[in-house]
Amino acid sequence: MADSAQDRNLPASERKKGKAREDGQIPRSRDLAHFGALAMAGALLMGAARPLSGWMQQMLMSGLRFDHDTIADPAAMGERFWALGLKGLLVVVPMGLLMMAVAILAAVLGGGWNVSFKALKPDLARFNPISGIGRMFSKRHLLDLLKMIVLAAVVGAVGVFYLKAQWHGLTQLLAMPLPEGIATLSQTIAAGFGMMLLAVGGWALIDVPLQKHLWLEKLKMTREEVKQEHKDAEGNVEIKGKIKARMREMVRKRMLAAVPQADLVVMNPTHYAVALKYDENKMGAPRVIAKGTDLLALKIRDIARESKVPVLQAPPLARALYAHCELDQEVPATLFAAVAQVLAWVYALRRTPTARIDQPDVSIPDELDPHSPSFKRR
Repeated sequence: MADSAQDRNLPASERKKGKAREDGQIPRSRDLAHFGALAMAGALLMGAARPLSGWMQQMLMSGLRFDHDTIADPAAMGERFWALGLKGLLVVVPMGLLMMAVAILAAVLGGGWNVSFKALKPDLARFNPISGIGRMFSKRHLLDLLKMIVLAAVVGAVGVFYLKAQWHGLTQLLAMPLPEGIATLSQTIAAGFGMMLLAVGGWALIDVPLQKHLWLEKLKMTREEVKQEHKDAEGNVEIKGKIKARMREMVRKRMLAAVPQADLVVMNPTHYAVALKYDENKMGAPRVIAKGTDLLALKIRDIARESKVPVLQAPPLARALYAHCELDQEVPATLFAAVAQVLAWVYALRRTPTARIDQPDVSIPDELDPHSPSFKRR
């Protein structure tokens, strides 16, 4: 079928990429965001290991110190635990906010800034269990599952090897004084965290281009989609054709309506007809108000006769006027002499309508006649 995955082998257009971004579909690497958050946490742990260990010691000493009044009064014990909890939040909350900010920044750097609320619109199709099962076993979800398994295995292996290397030192913690043991344990945890962070960072470097590749693969288009997009971008050919036909029909009606106001219609008996009008007070030269060929020419002739507009059979002039004059434009200077001859004939008819006046023998240069071998198109 045309829309099958096998036929989607054409790269996505910029228009489709833009629409995907409007719908909230952009190449984001979750591993890069995780790495950013963990890197901030690791930097805080490594940079503030000693102050944090001292703070932990103070918290632990304060929490394990009890007097008779505190033990006898449960309310006082609750107040102490509440105070210790608030004290802990003063450190944990800023760290969490920094981690969240770095995660957002990493996501923006990986896929660009994009705000879309279309994903929040209710979609009942998402609750379809059949399509849900299909998405669970889709290529994308299976790849994500494989990535998580591999990443967990890599990070776990790094942690195991690090713990194995530090095992002897960890067993010595029991023999150390409590403050020294806490400080040593904090440094060990921070170093181990840094090792696992390097593994996550290396994985994120692989995942960023992988997510972009998968995004482009998902947006690939079929030939029919490309054709339809071109139609949408340039306008549907059929609709444009109908619009042009409608415009031609409007021009045709307007021309035919203007024929009764013409001073003269020049014809090549059956193939060309050009209606001319001249008003010396408004025009610098005679103007073409209607023209046509074949059936339209005959229609112009019939309307002219019904409206008692003179019709002159002058084939070379009719052909030249049709070829060199645009609608509603004045005739070119090269045809002034010939047009002046036929207008003089018309004015003579008006002065003496009952007299018999022979039609003028109009001649034009050969290069202006479309049927002449020496014709030169403008």
